[in-house]
Amino acid sequence: MEKVNFNELKKQLLARIDTDDLLEVKKVNDLIRLNELDAECDKVIDRDGVSIVIENGSQKFIKSHPSMNEKMKINAQKIALEKSIKFKLKAAPAPASSSVEGKPKRGSLI
Repeated sequence: MEKVNFNELKKQLLARIDTDDLLEVKKVNDLIRLNELDAECDKVIDRDGVSIVIENGSQKFIKSHPSMNEKMKINAQKIALEKSIKFKLKAAPAPASSSVEGKPKRGSLI
């Protein structure tokens, strides 16, 4: 898995919002923090595995790593936060050519 540069991610996100709107800046900071927490969960899961063994006296139980549950909660928070951020619209791409190899598109009046 590729390591994310959170400072670069923050710069890119801040470039896509109105940085005079402090609420939007806070949302970006919160989103970066959630991504950092998610990365920490990944480290722990990579170290310990996706399941753990719980010993209770002579009984042994295998259950999912607690960080797996935390990752699911963090992911839900990230999605909700991303949806609430007011990103600036990018400029529309230039329209595609209306012909292929000089032939008009099907249905065009050319």
